[in-house]
Amino acid sequence: MTIGFDFAPLVDGWLIAGLAALLLPLVALALARRSRGGLLRLGLVLAVLAVLVNPIASEESRRPLSDIALIAVDRSASQGIAGRPAETDTALAGLKDRLARQPGLEVREITIASDANGTPLVAAIQQALAEIPQDRLAGVVAISDGRAADAALAAGPGLPAAPLHLLATGRPGERDRRLTVLEAPSYAVIGKPVPIRIRIDEGEPGERIAGVPATVTIAADDAVPVTRQVPVGEPTTILVTPEKRGANLFDLKVNEGPAELTPANNRAIVTVNGIRDRLRVLLVSGEPHMGERAWRNILKSDPSVDLVHFTILRPPQKQDSTPVVELSLIAFPTRELFEEKLSEFDLVIFDRYRQRGILPSNYLSNVVDYVQNGGALMIAASPDADAPLSLYESALANILPAHPRGPDIVAPFRPALTEAGRRHPVTALLPHAGKPGEEATWGRWLRMSNLEARPGAVIAMTGAEGLPLLVLQREGKGRVALLASDEAWLWQRGFEGGGPQAELLRRIAHWSMQEPDLEEEVLRATARDGTIEIERRSLTPGAPPVEVESPSGKTRTVTLQDHPDGVAIGTVPADEQGLWHVSDGTRVVSVAVGDTGGREMADVRATLDLLAPAAEATSGSARFLAESGLPEIRRVRPDRTMAGAGWLGLRQNGAYEVTAVSQVPLLPAALALILLLGLLMTAWWREGR
Repeated sequence: MTIGFDFAPLVDGWLIAGLAALLLPLVALALARRSRGGLLRLGLVLAVLAVLVNPIASEESRRPLSDIALIAVDRSASQGIAGRPAETDTALAGLKDRLARQPGLEVREITIASDANGTPLVAAIQQALAEIPQDRLAGVVAISDGRAADAALAAGPGLPAAPLHLLATGRPGERDRRLTVLEAPSYAVIGKPVPIRIRIDEGEPGERIAGVPATVTIAADDAVPVTRQVPVGEPTTILVTPEKRGANLFDLKVNEGPAELTPANNRAIVTVNGIRDRLRVLLVSGEPHMGERAWRNILKSDPSVDLVHFTILRPPQKQDSTPVVELSLIAFPTRELFEEKLSEFDLVIFDRYRQRGILPSNYLSNVVDYVQNGGALMIAASPDADAPLSLYESALANILPAHPRGPDIVAPFRPALTEAGRRHPVTALLPHAGKPGEEATWGRWLRMSNLEARPGAVIAMTGAEGLPLLVLQREGKGRVALLASDEAWLWQRGFEGGGPQAELLRRIAHWSMQEPDLEEEVLRATARDGTIEIERRSLTPGAPPVEVESPSGKTRTVTLQDHPDGVAIGTVPADEQGLWHVSDGTRVVSVAVGDTGGREMADVRATLDLLAPAAEATSGSARFLAESGLPEIRRVRPDRTMAGAGWLGLRQNGAYEVTAVSQVPLLPAALALILLLGLLMTAWWREGR
């Protein structure tokens, strides 16, 4: 119970002030003239003002409030190694027991887990402090290894108003071998080496350690791993080569060191997106025709394509009066293109080409070797495919996916997708192709070669009389595509509604150049929004289940849902960070989930340095449990020292809440009336004498 004094004026304060300003000068004048009753007049004026001011006595009933201590327990990934979980549990149990013996103290506890950016220890403490009245906060005790990713926030205005004490797990001066990627390219040209800068540390970052170097193993997807000796503490550059378009995963791993807390930070996954350099395409047109410009426009519209195009305007056996200087600007460099620089091209296209003595047979044999060694060849069929001078009678015949079986068919027909064509990435989901069993709404073509496909070739489209129109085949390391008609330009002109001519020719060209997105037999895995999306494309319906292996080694079987476009899909929760492996029994792909460089596990050595400034700024303390053990708890006044050897202090605030207030006037009405009348009559009697 507490007594205080206050005022409850009967009228506005400005009226009281005005009355005092009017009466007090008159009384002062009377006193200066030594008038009779001057002192009584002064007393009367003061009594009137006192009555108007109305002094009161206040009596409060108070209830003391308990102080609040916050315990922040770090349960991040780095706290799960080297005996730290048991050390944390022991310290937490002992701390809660000692706090429970403190009278007038309420204990609140929060648990902090790591996220993609590390351990948000300071942010979690600040969020918990927002729900605690500052006048009741006794202090914060954090049980952690000190690896707070947001330790810089502790230097700002979010510091607690009470002491922050750090009880650190682990040991001072710990050492741990770890691999850090300093620089890595995001994109690189396929087939060209690119540098990745790494550093192997065991103590402080950049601390050089003489002696046996570390062994780093570099594995590129499913390639044979290579090893390299790397000095400890020195930045080192290693060269890697992306071999495919899209994501190339390079798995870097260093052997365990003499002092190892965890092998989790001995590994890093570097993803380099492989891109093609400018594609070089050689287009040889046997004669001018309407479809020639279609090919040229499609290839020239792609800024990543360097096109070399030759059109044979007049064969050697044709004689007319046209001057040679008007037929070409330069001579056809056959030897340079088909012998010296053929391997530099990514795609060779023969468009309505016939053997007319321009290219000797040995040059066409070079094209066969080019394809067998990984090159891409496309044939846009010419009329009279069964004629003696056609390409089917040349050295290319052994690698072409079809051969003539009769004269050309000259009749309108509408191209159609086969069952394999609906699943093949070159023709799957072409616009307006119609559903299975329905006819496409494309315009008709008017002529095609009469061909028979070779065994093993994929017939993606058929034409007149159900004959092969688009035939695709792998040959050696390369690929060959055959379009048995030169009438695709009718779609571009919108004949009978047209069709997806540009899209079809673009897909054929890119499939021939082994574009990864157009592989017909492929397994892919992509990490997105907390799940791993699995996609298996195949020409054969009914995809088998796939085996998924998590970074921890756990495996699970995932059933894929097959779709008519040749793609079977499935998903699995990505509940672990690191490198996942997906296998369909034949192919194995890897996918990196989360920050595989491991920000949380990048450096797991226990430290006081990150949080010591915040502890010092709040008069708290930072100490290793392994050195001093669990300290005693003391309640101290806010102006006293908050920590010492073997103990830590929690502020004793003395907070309270008012439960009741009673007020008693010091001048009750009756007493005020008697006082005023008494002074008034005494002053009248004194002045009347």
